Amino acid sequence: MEKLNQCPICSSIEQSGFLKIADYFLTNELFTIAKCKNCGFLFTNPRPLSSEISKYYQSQDYLSHNTNNSNLFSKVYSIARNFSLRKKHSLISKFAKPGSILDIGCGTGEFLNFMRGKGWDSIGIEPAENPRNFARNSYSLEVYDEQKLDVLSSGRFDVITLWHVLEHVPDLDQRLQQIKRLLASGGVLLIALPNHESWDADYYKSYWAAWDVPRHLYHFSQQTINLLLDKNDFSLISAIPMKMDAYYISLLSEKYKAGKSSVFKAIFNGYRSNYSAKRNLNNYSSLIYLAKNQNS
Repeated sequence: MEKLNQCPICSSIEQSGFLKIADYFLTNELFTIAKCKNCGFLFTNPRPLSSEISKYYQSQDYLSHNTNNSNLFSKVYSIARNFSLRKKHSLISKFAKPGSILDIGCGTGEFLNFMRGKGWDSIGIEPAENPRNFARNSYSLEVYDEQKLDVLSSGRFDVITLWHVLEHVPDLDQRLQQIKRLLASGGVLLIALPNHESWDADYYKSYWAAWDVPRHLYHFSQQTINLLLDKNDFSLISAIPMKMDAYYISLLSEKYKAGKSSVFKAIFNGYRSNYSAKRNLNNYSSLIYLAKNQNS
């Protein structure tokens, strides 16, 4: 395990234990989420070494890497993903015309394949070999491992997306600086993240599925992602709700809390979370943060 002595955002050495959480998804190991006393950022600490983190993803139930729709969660995930593809395209179309798009953490490539069908030059980065090969073989997409980020041409991409990916990245500043170099002048960055200040996070507490330790190394709020973006010379333009996430996260959280799935409770609590967010500072279960380079 690796212990962080400084906050990844503000570098403060003052931190406290915030919550102990089990890896309900896979190992049942206990992990601690620390809270920075200066800026309030939450991060998993200690966390697995880079050399050992891959074992926490090795499951057929890790859905962004899986093409099998044989159980309830994978079927719900597949329906939600197909719905979200159209929503993501619609959102991007408001800010950019078809051009070049880079999806970092593209998984099995469904989003990139959809965008290519809408006229976009689509390139992906995926560190896991199996989904990377699936995207290449099934959709004939250009998908590379993370080392490719350092050799792609500067200013190449009109849009760069990270759909529930940044929370997995060990070095936040390095990744955002890579993105800054690759983004074209006037280009758009979209980052989707869980929001631990949402109603469903407060309701489920340690059972909230979007903690997802230790795969999620970081746990963002609207305030802390804004601090990180500003630190790396990005301006936050807007935060857009991902309303479907509240239902899916509630479905998983019910399983973790009660030991079995409850579709009725998941729908009810997903609705309550979205209703609360509409009235409370846009604190939806997940948000898409749209940002631009401050110098563009």
